[in-house]
Amino acid sequence: MSESGAHYQKPGWFTQRVFNPCVAAMTRAGISIWGSRVLEVKGRQSGIPRHTPVNLLDFEGRQYLVAPRGEAQWVRNARADGGRLVLILGRRRDPRVATEIPDREKSPILRAYLRRWKAEVGVFFGGVSADSSDEDLLRISPDHPVFVLSESTS
Repeated sequence: MSESGAHYQKPGWFTQRVFNPCVAAMTRAGISIWGSRVLEVKGRQSGIPRHTPVNLLDFEGRQYLVAPRGEAQWVRNARADGGRLVLILGRRRDPRVATEIPDREKSPILRAYLRRWKAEVGVFFGGVSADSSDEDLLRISPDHPVFVLSESTS
């Protein structure tokens, strides 16, 4: 839990120092690993753009961002800036607006996310997998913010 009481699992040394920087470098070079992007969101206190690698989920004709670790800084920053963010792949900057999904609507999205990235993020879902019941997915949904993305009008 974070100091605010919200669920968050801090990345380990390998993830912070090796894995995320490698994925981010490849994504900045224009190479997407299974839908990876670099997320740019304005820092809620500093106003400075913050960057983090994310997995973009295409599901039923829409695109989603899921926070497998919980209330990550990018989640808090996106909320504070009205959902405005940019997805980056190589030189392409794709401005978007992220709208948070209510817990009761997350189960099919979390199932699809786990089906796609279980090997990478499954450990953060407390034993729940893509094959788990809707009840189990609903139980963990408050711990994993989910955002549907739409085109930015600005």
